[in-house]
Amino acid sequence: QVQLVESGGGLVQAGGSLRLSCTASGRTGSNYAMGWFRQAPEKGRQFVAAISRGGGNTYHVDSLKGRFTISRDNAKSTVYLQMNSLKPEDTAVYYCAANPSPTDGSIYTLSKSYDYWGQGTQVTVSS
Repeated sequence: QVQLVESGGGLVQAGGSLRLSCTASGRTGSNYAMGWFRQAPEKGRQFVAAISRGGGNTYHVDSLKGRFTISRDNAKSTVYLQMNSLKPEDTAVYYCAANPSPTDGSIYTLSKSYDYWGQGTQVTVSS
């Protein structure tokens, strides 16, 4: 079992930046491929970015490439999502998720591929 706790959300003006963190506890966090998802009001959960267990592979949804960057620090069991040039349409609850994949290098874009989820952190971008 692993517990995920997100932090770093908040209110920011359009054009601003935020860095979200997701810290894992319980079983070793570095053993998991990780992903970020978001859910805006009255919308489904959307994939944002994913990173492999060792951090060597990353994938970002095309619409967010160049603005959002996923990274991880396995020594701290923490995954980050750096968000720049934020827009009002980025307003959502952001969730991190973990997949206990035994294969380094694997990344996952589907929410059903993840076994563990954090409680989410709210990001609000004002215009």
